[in-house]
Amino acid sequence: MAQIEFSRGVIEEVIPDVRLTRAKDGTNGTATFYFQNPSALANDSTTEITGMYLIDEEGELSTREVKAKFVNGQPEAIEAIYVMKSTQEWDRFMRFMNRYAEENGLGFNKS
Repeated sequence: MAQIEFSRGVIEEVIPDVRLTRAKDGTNGTATFYFQNPSALANDSTTEITGMYLIDEEGELSTREVKAKFVNGQPEAIEAIYVMKSTQEWDRFMRFMNRYAEENGLGFNKS
């Protein structure tokens, strides 16, 4: 089990585009998630976005750095940034992403 939520208990069904950056020495990194037309922004959604929660069998990772993108006054996307400040946080995040990718059929492209 690996899932992403924007409100507690409400699983986001849209699979994000995820971009990773990491310092050369491995001490920190950043993951930028981009959700195009997420269900959290659907017109019939009544839940409040309180952050992004990455949940798996090890527990929960979270960030409050979540921004909605609007086009012509309509919500279109969510961008969330998760910052890792140690190699342990990076390793934990990668374990989550491996589980999430496996469950959702995602691949990894190195640029």
